[in-house]
Amino acid sequence: MASLKVHEQMADKDMRGWLPIRAWLRDGEWRVDWCWFGEQRLTQPFYRDEVDLALRLPFNQAFRRDTPLATLLDWQAARPGLTPSALIFHASRCGSTLLAQMLARLDSHIVLSEPPPLDQLLRAHYASPLSGAEQQAAIGAMLSALGQRRDGRTSRLVVKLDAWNIHELPLLRRCFPDTPWLFLYRDPLEIAASHLQQPGMHMVPGLIGESPLDLANEAPAPREESIARRLGRLLQTAAELHRQHGGLLLNYNELPMALGGRLRAMFGLDAGQVAAALEGSGQNAKRPEQAFAADAQRKRDGASTLLRESVSRWAEAPYQDLEALRLQQLCSS
Repeated sequence: MASLKVHEQMADKDMRGWLPIRAWLRDGEWRVDWCWFGEQRLTQPFYRDEVDLALRLPFNQAFRRDTPLATLLDWQAARPGLTPSALIFHASRCGSTLLAQMLARLDSHIVLSEPPPLDQLLRAHYASPLSGAEQQAAIGAMLSALGQRRDGRTSRLVVKLDAWNIHELPLLRRCFPDTPWLFLYRDPLEIAASHLQQPGMHMVPGLIGESPLDLANEAPAPREESIARRLGRLLQTAAELHRQHGGLLLNYNELPMALGGRLRAMFGLDAGQVAAALEGSGQNAKRPEQAFAADAQRKRDGASTLLRESVSRWAEAPYQDLEALRLQQLCSS
């Protein structure tokens, strides 16, 4: 059956049960694609996994909604969703998916794990005619739509950003000045070893589009050096933004028990919720059907001399800077 699109001309503007799955530019106008989720809870490791499952439903294969950005703003006015209660920034491959999956076990929390339509609006300023005020309004409306209450027990919205979104932290602070945030990171050699084996999008120059991770006129380099350079820039940005905006710094080695300690107040957890969330810590966050297996030593042992030298040159200093700032936090708490 040919896919049928339900356009904005429809009299019924009720978007209950629908969630945005893409924000995109067409002929200079921002538009939003929606998908029917009904009352389905978001429990997959990544939002894109939720979308893939939802798109297999016969209804979504027959009906889709494609609307102008104004519909997103109208829906926020008609039915505002939850305001983000916490933002998770991270250095990638450092336990952020584990943290999100533990929180997603709780009926009280909606956890958005790297939703592409949010990233698309966060980085709209690279190619968009939106003004600063319009971009902020669009981001607020996007999270309002994604943060619609699933049932009466839902009270908190946690958003895990993409790793490269650390550069958009000041923008998100303008949108949600009262929302606490954390930056999660890990020994850079372990992160780099993971990306060398299976590179993330932001570790491939140009793959995510224009980004501060790309430097003009940077000479081509071996993959080991390129990954270390980009990782170093990301960690350095996090340290600089922490100095400007505060935020909680968390090392991977504090997980999962930090959920019952330093993170408990940020995520609004009682003792029962902490216990329920920690039950998920024994699973592989990205492959929940598998048990978690520690891999830090394996990554370190398998790192080549070139990777070690590159990480030492480009990423070790910003990592140690973050560690010093984190220890200051621990001493003052």
